[in-house]
Amino acid sequence: MPADSKLQLHEQDLNLVVESVFATMMGIEVRPTTQPCPLTANLVTAGVYLTGEWNGAAFIHCLPQQACGLAARFLELPPVANVDDDVRDVMGELTNMVAGNLKCTLCPGIRVSVPSVVDGCGYSLRVCGTHLVCQSGFETPDGAVWVTLVEGPETA
Repeated sequence: MPADSKLQLHEQDLNLVVESVFATMMGIEVRPTTQPCPLTANLVTAGVYLTGEWNGAAFIHCLPQQACGLAARFLELPPVANVDDDVRDVMGELTNMVAGNLKCTLCPGIRVSVPSVVDGCGYSLRVCGTHLVCQSGFETPDGAVWVTLVEGPETA
């Protein structure tokens, strides 16, 4: 974690939250991985923004086939071949659940936005005025997913 971060989040807290959400919502076990996030690949990225005493965002990134597999597990349906609205909704909901659980470890009074989801090739996602707090990878039965936390400027 960068020295200038005001976020008091430990990697263990992030791991526990992600493990809990994935186990509870999809019945799957995840474990940390050091596999780097392929940020230039065709990805599905879901984001939730946090505001209040602490400002930032939480993102979950994965390859489309992983997103389809996770959505199938979440919805208890057969997997689809391509990312559709159900897959985007599940990715947004997973990110919302991770962010909602993380906000409890941050500061009181943090508000969580409605999730946003982008997918495809050739997109760039940047939350202006933020810096990277951490990015952790998790291996799932459907492949790796990555959780990224960024911290924004303090509110006046």
